Amino acid sequence: MKRLFTIAPLTMLATPAFAHLPPAQHGSFAAGLSHPLFGLDHLLVMVAVGLWAAVLGGRAVWALPASFVGAMVVGFAAALAGFSLPFVEPMILASVFAMGLVVALSMRLPTSAAMGIVGIFALFHGVAHGGELGAASAATFGAGFVVSTALLHGAGVAIAVTSARTLASAQVVRGLGWATVFGGAWAVIVG
Repeated sequence: MKRLFTIAPLTMLATPAFAHLPPAQHGSFAAGLSHPLFGLDHLLVMVAVGLWAAVLGGRAVWALPASFVGAMVVGFAAALAGFSLPFVEPMILASVFAMGLVVALSMRLPTSAAMGIVGIFALFHGVAHGGELGAASAATFGAGFVVSTALLHGAGVAIAVTSARTLASAQVVRGLGWATVFGGAWAVIVG
């Protein structure tokens, strides 16, 4: 447990050399695939959704990630159609804190309520992705970030399931929830 609290803050200090891959050089799919991986806010939320899904168990394991991805695609399409939402960046930051807290506190909600919460936040993430499209092809960029998002959700589920085999499984998952909250605080400080 001490290692987690030592390593997590240090990894948050490391920033990538580039924010996102330029579509002109790497193709739209690769740019979309990399997009969630190089935004700390996106990365933390998407892994936390998988962690929370595993904490809730049952159908939540697939329903929360599916709700996030589906709502994110709706937000992306809305942005492409010219619709916008107010407070996109503050809501994305709020999603980091909220997802971190529900994991850290092992919050138990009905699956449908949890799906609604992640879906609302996902709309804002989708709008942000649509607004950052740049020169990329919408279809291939969108496919890339959908795949990346699903993989990050899967990583969160896998981490929780793998840690469940240890005696300190609840502490590991809760610690990752707190690390997510601290990552959100880090994003506020450096952003």
